[in-house]
Amino acid sequence: MLRYFPTALERLTEEFAKLPGIGGKTAQRLAFHVLSLPDGEAEAFANAIVEAKKTVHTCPVCQNLTDGELCAICDDARRNHSVICVVAEPRDVIAMERAREYDGVYHVLHGVISPLNHVGPDDIRIRELLARVAKGDVREVIMATNPDTEGEATAMYLSRLLRPMEVKVTRLAYGIPVGSQLEYADEVTLLRALEGRREM
Repeated sequence: MLRYFPTALERLTEEFAKLPGIGGKTAQRLAFHVLSLPDGEAEAFANAIVEAKKTVHTCPVCQNLTDGELCAICDDARRNHSVICVVAEPRDVIAMERAREYDGVYHVLHGVISPLNHVGPDDIRIRELLARVAKGDVREVIMATNPDTEGEATAMYLSRLLRPMEVKVTRLAYGIPVGSQLEYADEVTLLRALEGRREM
């Protein structure tokens, strides 16, 4: 078989192609970009990956990513530690924090229940959540998983497990995005908007 590029470049392209959302052409473009970097920048890029892999780990309390003993949110005494917002991935914490409206703490599941992808309850961080709630300091658990099939199934499963623990379990209200029009909203979105309505 004819090789168009050096083996090292092909290997680099293959590694980029393994990243989520990166296709073959994008992987090739990234590989060529890395090769065009000055030596110092390429080395800094490689070192950043190695350092992140060595130093970043999950917070023992909330399972969010941290490089310290606890994550910055769990370590913050000003946060309301009696309210836990359950999210699927660490990037969801960033999305919630951007709103600057929530002052509780989080629990990161690192996935959702998805039988089609062979992800069951034991494959995500459910046990750790139950252990936190069992200590008795938690008043409310907010389910903030995505409003898709897997996210809804995970939220329902967790709410059934938490109900006997005498803790309030709520779900984020999903509805009509700001700036959109009612005629374009699907039935599920409209139903969520109605269910999540509040007094004005």
